[in-house]
Amino acid sequence: MEEMISVVVITYNQEKTIARTLDSILMQKCHLPIEIVIGEDCSQDHTRHICQAYATRHPNVIRLFCNQHNKGIVDNYFDCLLQCRGRYIADCAGDDFWIDPEKLEKEVKVMEKNPNVTMVITNWQYYDEKSHKTTPSRQQHHAPITPGRQLLKAMITQQYMSVFHLCTSLYRSDVFRKAYEEDLNLFRHKYYVSEDMQIAFTMAQHGNIAYLPDITLNYSCEGVSNTTDDIKLFDFVQMTTRQIQYMAYKANIDILDFLIGRIFVLGMHAFRSHQQELFQKTQKYKEEWHVPETRKITWLFFVMQHDWLWRLGLILRRCVVNAKQLCP
Repeated sequence: MEEMISVVVITYNQEKTIARTLDSILMQKCHLPIEIVIGEDCSQDHTRHICQAYATRHPNVIRLFCNQHNKGIVDNYFDCLLQCRGRYIADCAGDDFWIDPEKLEKEVKVMEKNPNVTMVITNWQYYDEKSHKTTPSRQQHHAPITPGRQLLKAMITQQYMSVFHLCTSLYRSDVFRKAYEEDLNLFRHKYYVSEDMQIAFTMAQHGNIAYLPDITLNYSCEGVSNTTDDIKLFDFVQMTTRQIQYMAYKANIDILDFLIGRIFVLGMHAFRSHQQELFQKTQKYKEEWHVPETRKITWLFFVMQHDWLWRLGLILRRCVVNAKQLCP
C-alpha cells in the first residue's frame, strides 16, 4: 500500500452527473496524493466516453477500468477496491458529489492522529437535481470518536436514523483486505445487493469510528432503494435483510426488533402491490426468521387473507392518499 488516498467511483449510465462527481474529487486539497479508481460498468449512454476523456486529461490521477459486461454494483465496487493502491480509501458514487474541497484532508488528519480509528464519516445533505435545492439529512450525530462495537447494530440496521453514508467516509485499506481474505462470503454472496453495509460493519468491528459534523456530500436520490415499485422494493428489502442477518450472526447481535419491523415492511409492500405471492413469501420469512406475532402484523395478515377485505383496504388507502394530496 502506498501513502496515498484511493477514491473509488463506480458508475453506470450517469452521463449527466459523472463529470460533476469527478470534478468534485479533483478539486480536493490534500497533503497526500490522490488516485481515482473508476469502475465503468458497461454503460449504454455516454458515461464511458466522458470517463475516458477525464482519464486522458488526468493520466497520473485517474485509473479507468472499463468492464466488458455489466457486473452490477456489488461486484463492480469490490473489484475496484481490490485495485486500490492507497493506504486509505474513499468513495463517491457517480451521481453524488463532494462540496467541501478539504473533505479528504480533514479526514486523513484524523486517521493519522488516531491509529485506532478505522473509518471517518461526516454529515451530508440531499440534493434535488431539478430544483438544485438541498435538504438536511437525518444523519445521526455521533461523538468525535466512538468505539466501533458500540455502533455495530445501528450501522447494519440503520433502524431509527441514518448512522453513516459511505460516500462521506474515509477508511483503512488494510482492514478491508484482511476482512475480505478471511470471509469472502461477507462481500461477494450472489444474493447481496448492498456494498456499503459490509464496509461499515468491518470497520466498526476492528476499530473506532470518527465523526466530523461538516457537511461534505450532496446526495442525489436515485436507485432501487428510492423507487416506488413495491415489487422491486420487496426483493430489495428481503435481500438486504439476509445480509444484515449474516452480519448480526457474525457479531452475535440480537436484531429481533429489527426483524419484526422488516416483516411488517415486507407485508406492506405485498399489500400495496396486491400480490398474493408476496404475501405468502412474507409469511414464510416470518417463520424462517422466528418473528413473533405483533398486533400490526396480525391485522395486516388478517386483511390479506381475505381478498375482498384486501381490495377494500386498497380503496381506503387510495382515498386517504388522494385526500392528503389535495390538502395544502
